[in-house]
Parts: sequence; C-alpha cells; structure tokens
Amino acid sequence: MDLLVVGDGVDGVAAEAAAIAGVHRVRIAQDAGFLTQSAGAVVPILADLAEGYTHIVGSAGAVGRDVFPRLAARLDLMPVTDVVAVLGPNRFVRPIYAGNALETVVSGQEKHLLTIRASAFRAAAGGNEAVIEPVDHGDVTTLAKFIAAHRSQGDTPDLATAQIVVGGGVSVGSPEGFKLIESLAARLSAAVGATRAAVDAGYAPNDWQVGQTGKIIAPDLYIAIGISGALQHLAGIQGAKKIIAINTDAEAPLIKLADVSLVGDLFEVIPALIAELDRLGIKR
Repeated sequence: MDLLVVGDGVDGVAAEAAAIAGVHRVRIAQDAGFLTQSAGAVVPILADLAEGYTHIVGSAGAVGRDVFPRLAARLDLMPVTDVVAVLGPNRFVRPIYAGNALETVVSGQEKHLLTIRASAFRAAAGGNEAVIEPVDHGDVTTLAKFIAAHRSQGDTPDLATAQIVVGGGVSVGSPEGFKLIESLAARLSAAVGATRAAVDAGYAPNDWQVGQTGKIIAPDLYIAIGISGALQHLAGIQGAKKIIAINTDAEAPLIKLADVSLVGDLFEVIPALIAELDRLGIKR
C-alpha cells in the first residue's frame, strides 16, 4: 500500500505516514497550490498516478467528496462512496437510505475508487519505516481561489474519528447547560457532538453537529443526552457500536433503540455521573 501526501511543508506529515503499519511507500507532492486541497489541484496528480494502482482510496470527508467524483469522471469509473466495511477486493459495504440500511456493492471494474468513513475502521498500528519519495508533477493550477480559513480550536478528539462521543440535544436548554455535556466528555476523553436543533439554537458550534446534514460518526460508544432521536440524527450514528441514551421521555425513539437506556432528568443524572467518575479517579 502506498500513501500520497499532498500539500506544502508536509515533511512531518509524511514521516508520520511512513510509520503506519502496512505502508510500503509514502509519495509526496509539495506545492503551495496544494494547500487548500482543492479538487482542481489534486485530481490531475491522482489521475496521473492512477495507472499503477487497482484501488484508489480516500476519506469520505469534505476533500474526498470534492475530489473523488471529479476523479471518477476523469477516469470514467464508478466510485463506491461512504464505505464502512471491505469484504474483499471488489466487495464493499456502504449505508443507504440515510443510514437506515446497508448494501453490499460488488464492483466489476478493474480499478476501484473508494471513499471510506474513517470512523468505521480501527486505527492502524505504528512502528513502520516506509520509504518516502517525491512525486513529479506539473504546474499546480486551479480555478478556485483560496481566501481564508477559519478553524475552531480545541483539545477534544476529532468527532469524525473518536472512539467515544458524548452528544447533547436541544433539551440542555442553553449554552451553559451544554457545558455539562462537555464536562462529561472531558472525563471520558471523548469528542462532543450535538443535534442540529442544539446547533441551530446556538448551544453548540456547527462543527459538532452529528446527523444527515452534519458529521457521520461510528464510535465504539455514543452517549446521547437529551436527544429524542430524529431520523436525521439517527442517520449520523448508525455506525455506533454501543449507544447509551439518557432522556426523560421513555417513548423517545433513541431510548428504544439504545443498548442501554436511562430515563431521568439530565441535570440530575449527568452531575451524579460526573461525581462518580471523579470519585473513581476517572479523569483526562
């Protein structure tokens, strides 16, 4: 397996990639034009390298969703997107119907373009020492112009790949109430998620939104607090291995769906849970 690293000043990233188990070679393309990871810049180099590979795989994130459809059109191939399991060289599992069902796709193409949901796969081991080599490329041009980047700062795990996620709904009632969700997440070294309603109400930032119009997650454990379980939200958590739901409504869809359900007031349950974690010395 080879990894392609594109960007500018990415020697450190390449070194980390070379340590990933199973990687034979890390190929680097460096240019200021790659900084924004725009499809216009990335697709040409991928198309040039495609001939030597049977499988071209990228993350089903913002960049992958931009790059791979264009690459597929250029190579005249049908991509398989949002892969959550690989059953063989040409058999892949992906969600359909907003995550309410899974389908197995068998591709008869000689070359496969895949985008995968990173959170559906375990992190690879380290300890490798793969070869790092530059990739020749022509002038990097793109019709899109990068203006600015605005990134939220935080020390919590990345929501898309976190193994534990604590999510809060609009029932928390205020941004201050959402601090309870953050406190519990901090003690579990978990990422923080939110429903669209909670984000729209201003209780949580947009990049915490989980669901059909937010981020798709597949943690080992999802703790849903004050979340009824609208279809749009359920579409984002279908890959969760275990779900714990805390809600005052015993008839809430997520309460019925969860592996473990607790019917109670979140403003009583969560402080008690945090206090017990503190007593047991479970802190980040």
